[in-house]
Formats: sequence, C-alpha cells, structure tokens
Amino acid sequence: MEKISACIFDLDGVVVDTAKYHYIAWKSLANELGFDFTEEDNERLKGVSRMTSLEILLGIGEVELDEATKLKLAEKKNKNYLEYILKMTPDEILPGVKEFMNELRSKGVKIALGSASKNAMTILNQLELTNYFDAIVDGTHVSNAKPDPEVFLKGAKLLKVDPIDCVVFEDAEAGVEAAINGNMKCVGIGSPEVLGKANIVVPGFVGFSMAQLNF
Repeated sequence: MEKISACIFDLDGVVVDTAKYHYIAWKSLANELGFDFTEEDNERLKGVSRMTSLEILLGIGEVELDEATKLKLAEKKNKNYLEYILKMTPDEILPGVKEFMNELRSKGVKIALGSASKNAMTILNQLELTNYFDAIVDGTHVSNAKPDPEVFLKGAKLLKVDPIDCVVFEDAEAGVEAAINGNMKCVGIGSPEVLGKANIVVPGFVGFSMAQLNF
C-alpha cells in the first residue's frame, strides 16, 4: 500500500445526502417558473456550482432570463435550501462515515473537506462534524469548479501534505476528474458506471476500512 497521509472528503453525497434538499428547492423554483424538474434532471446538477445549476434548470424549461433575475432566483433557491439544512441532525451522516473517520484519526491520517458547497460550514455544524476536519475548503474559498483540482489542492496545502499522498472520496464524475487532475488517488462513492475513472469504487462507507485502500 502506498503512503496515505491525508484523506479529503467531498460533502454532498459522500458524508451526507443533501441532494434531496437541493432537489426539493430546485423543483420548487422550476414549478414556480411553470415547468417540471425531475430527479433525473437533478442528476445533472451533481457537483456543479449554483449558477451553472440554474442555467441547466432554465435550459430544461426553455426559459430565458436576464442576469439580475437569475441572481435573484439563485438566491431564492439557496434560501429555500438553507431552511431545510438548518433542520438537519447528526442522524443524517451517511452510514459508516464516522467510523471510518475515527479509524483515520486513530492512525494519524489527516482529514480535510473539499466541497463546492458554500453552505458546508452550516451543514458540518448541524451534523456536529466540524471538529473531525483538520482543514475545510468549501465554495467560499475557491474560484474554479471541479474538474479543476483547486479545492483539493488547497486542502492538501492546508494540511501540508503532498497531493500524491492524498486520497479523495467523491460521488460525482467531475470530482473524480478533479482528484486525478490534482495527482491524487480517488475512491468513488456510488456507481462504477459513473465513477469508473476512480482507483476504487464502493457503494458507501459501511464496513469500509483503511485496509481496502490498496492502490
């Protein structure tokens, strides 16, 4: 097994499932604009920034709006989403995540968050997970979206760890590509069909341990 000094976790879909709350908030916005937005449509928004997500949604509804209106709508969606996440509890941490993080800590492996979410701190606080992370990089710290590796490279830098000694945990194709672009190993959480470029793909963290990080 190669040396592993740090593990960097994406947030949505890896540590917690906030996709359902994003979906409810986007669907509500689409309905307000007069069209439907399905769960299948929502898959296209995974790991994508808020404004790009809005552009995709408007494309689905064939709605054209000026920039000022788009900004207002993006803000409205975020307000709706925040109402949901402010009700989150530690019970919503995905199964096996805390156990795996505890193992990492016991073995002296550093832990970072690398998420596009601008609400990451709010979510971590609601989940009572903030103290598990040695470094947190979220959407407020980066200017380039995945597959650009900026979010992961900043995490490695804060941890003072060489990217080649980092393992990224991701559930989105763009995130897997970002890890590869940052010269890091990657574990895909989800479907091998979507995350095939990752070094390893697992359905989740239940029963997962460092022993399985054989690269």
